[in-house]
Amino acid sequence: MRHPRPRTHRIRAAALLLTALLSAGGLAAPATAAPPAAPAEGLALTPPMGFNNWNSTHCRAEFNEDMVKGIADLFVTKGLKDAGYQYVNLDDCWALPQRNADGKLVPDPARFPHGISAVADYVHAKGLKLGIYTSAGTKTCDGAGFPGALGHEESDARQFADWGVDYLKYDNCNNQGVDARLRYRTMRDALRATGRPIVYSICEWGENKPWEWASDVGQLWRTTGDISDNWGSMLSILKQNLPLAPYAGPGHWNDPDMLEVGNGGMTDTEYRSHFSLWAVMAAPLLIGTDLRTASPATLDILGNKEVIAVDQDPLGRQGTVVSSAGGRWVVAKEMADGSRAVALFNESGTAQRVATSAAAVGLPRAPGYTQRDLWQHRDANTAGTIAATVPAHGTVLLRVSADGQWAEHPPAVELGLDEAAFIERDAPATLTGTVTDLGRTPAREVSAALTGPDGWTVRALSPATAATLPSGASLRTRWRVTAPPGTPVGSYAFSLRVRYRSPAGERVTSELPVTASVVVPPPSGTSYLSDLPWLSAAGGWGPVERDTSNGEDAAGDGSPLTIGSTVYAKGLGVHAASEVAYYAGRRCAKVTAEVGVDDEKGAKGSVAFEIWADGVKAASTGVLTNVDAAEPLTADVTGARVVRLVVTDGGDGIDSDHADWADARLSC
Repeated sequence: MRHPRPRTHRIRAAALLLTALLSAGGLAAPATAAPPAAPAEGLALTPPMGFNNWNSTHCRAEFNEDMVKGIADLFVTKGLKDAGYQYVNLDDCWALPQRNADGKLVPDPARFPHGISAVADYVHAKGLKLGIYTSAGTKTCDGAGFPGALGHEESDARQFADWGVDYLKYDNCNNQGVDARLRYRTMRDALRATGRPIVYSICEWGENKPWEWASDVGQLWRTTGDISDNWGSMLSILKQNLPLAPYAGPGHWNDPDMLEVGNGGMTDTEYRSHFSLWAVMAAPLLIGTDLRTASPATLDILGNKEVIAVDQDPLGRQGTVVSSAGGRWVVAKEMADGSRAVALFNESGTAQRVATSAAAVGLPRAPGYTQRDLWQHRDANTAGTIAATVPAHGTVLLRVSADGQWAEHPPAVELGLDEAAFIERDAPATLTGTVTDLGRTPAREVSAALTGPDGWTVRALSPATAATLPSGASLRTRWRVTAPPGTPVGSYAFSLRVRYRSPAGERVTSELPVTASVVVPPPSGTSYLSDLPWLSAAGGWGPVERDTSNGEDAAGDGSPLTIGSTVYAKGLGVHAASEVAYYAGRRCAKVTAEVGVDDEKGAKGSVAFEIWADGVKAASTGVLTNVDAAEPLTADVTGARVVRLVVTDGGDGIDSDHADWADARLSC
């Protein structure tokens, strides 16, 4: 993976730099006296919310004073301020490349002709706060080389305070090997000495485990490398941040980096997952898209006050993992009112049922529970089962409580299909839909319907109605689905819908989007997987490549597949975290491949390979790095409808994780 801004090589000559800085009157040696007391307590008692321009503008010319003021205006006019967003933060490139004769930072007069103080005044007049950026190094992270704060901490902190800055993001580039704790504590002390309350965001990418030492240094600390606007990056960061829940709390937050919602690299379903999971992890919510061009769907996601309330809950607990088998994640967050926010997250590329219970998420035993869907904005009662069929890469976010008023709500009803909807081309298929009453009360006058695209035929082969559906009971309906002749291979949108009445007579409609895939059966014999159509393919950087390595950018930019200097003519080149899914149609028996890290990233990269047969892991490797030769991997996939090739990041993020499925073959 390439960082969005180049990470300049760090010189590990700390002693030489310290000597130079001290002789120049810069960075002071560690003091023996206690640091000054914080002038203002209570900073960031809930995770900071706001905006940062980097993900949408980087250092392009559009990042300027007018843009920043426009974002502040939009916070007000679009309701984001009312939703809790507060900080309008500048990232890199706001300054000139050189300090002035007095050693002071100089705002770029082309970008900020009236200076930072005037921008701060404008933002403050809107009832908002201003943030700024620099690095705990000699230069910032952008390749142009703007001045960093190493050796200038007191002067820079005083400038920030005098300008009216309320938030500092302090990056990690060009740090010259100086100890991270020393660098970040030095700026902490400088900020405190100004007397101005400034939220301090430590951005050292989790390299020195700041969660173990920074709770008395800053209010938040990055736990990972930079996020990118793609599914693999978001997923990798999620998995690195989730285990750190014990370290988070009011005034000290794990920061899995800014939001990518709305930047175009993921679907709205994936962006809702991104936002839901950041909220349940009590992560800072810093908008990373250009709000001037944000779509209504993007604003709906960013402005969902019920999801934001999960993130901003005053108890300050980060959600913890209840279960994660087969990519079916349950993450639960204890709330101040005793309820639980429960994220049912489906990591996989096909719809899955994700389920847990009130007891498993920590709720007390009760006759019934109120369950509120925070995206559907709807209440229901449940007898204790918390479950949903979750679309691929989707998240259902619920708030569940034992509030004693559960009977006022209609029963929760779960919709699902027995199996993923695959329709072999030019042949009818039978799909079985289920409607299950999860509530303590019965559902009445139940009516189910499956609808598809225009021109498709959908016919019920068994009853689709029930007078009463008692608690825990299911209505199962078999549907015959026929595509028009010659329908191309691909994905098609269906909807499984149920209408019912609560015991009080309230009419309820619930709907589950269903993706049906028109597929061709796999050929008999042994085939290279790179020659077969896939159901889906996703990776951390760049597209999955056929018969070349992953080049990180556009399709076709890879090189010959090479592992340990051995070149392979056939295979798949991917970038972790990745998943490639194939339709096997219960006709195949075996997958074989030679797997490893591609040579093109030198000594970088660490990954692990997995082969899944439907929901069962059929084969896997340990963590492989560039020093390892290609490893043979064979999986028995007998009877599987879907075979998935998965590459994980080896547990250390996705930087440079180029992985090859060399000579990958499917035997049918």
